[in-house]
Amino acid sequence: MTRQIFVLNGPNLNLLGQREPGIYGALSLASIETACRALGEELGFQIDFRQSNHEGVLVDWIHEANEKAAGVAINPGAYGHTSIALHDAIRAIAVPVVELHLSNIHAREAFRHKSMIAPVVKGVICGLGQDSYLLALRALKTLTE
Repeated sequence: MTRQIFVLNGPNLNLLGQREPGIYGALSLASIETACRALGEELGFQIDFRQSNHEGVLVDWIHEANEKAAGVAINPGAYGHTSIALHDAIRAIAVPVVELHLSNIHAREAFRHKSMIAPVVKGVICGLGQDSYLLALRALKTLTE
C-alpha cells in the first residue's frame, strides 16, 4: 500500500537555482521534486510536493497533512527561524514531521541558528543540499513503519 508524504517548501524556495547558488546550490526546486518522487516510489510513498511563500498556506497544508498523509518533510525556509504559527501547527498534528534545510543553518548568520520548529519535529537535517530532502524521506520511512 502506498502512503502519502507531504513535502512542504517555504518562502523563496521557488527561486532555487537562481538565488544564491553558492549557498543553496544550482538545482531547481523542480529537480529536487523529481528526486523526491523517485525515492518516494522506491520507499512506497506517494509524494505530494508543494511550495508557498505564505505562512498561512503552510499552516493549512500542515493541518491537511494530519488528515491525508503519513508524514511531512518540511523545508520551512526563513519561517523556520521565525514562525510560532508553524510551531503550533506541527505541535497540533499527530503525524511525524522532519525539518530540513539545504544549507547548514548553523554555519550561517546567527539569526538562522535557532529553529522555532525544531522542538516539535522528530528530527532536523541540514547542510546536505538535495540529500537533506532524501534523508528526510528515509527518516519518515522509519518513523512511519
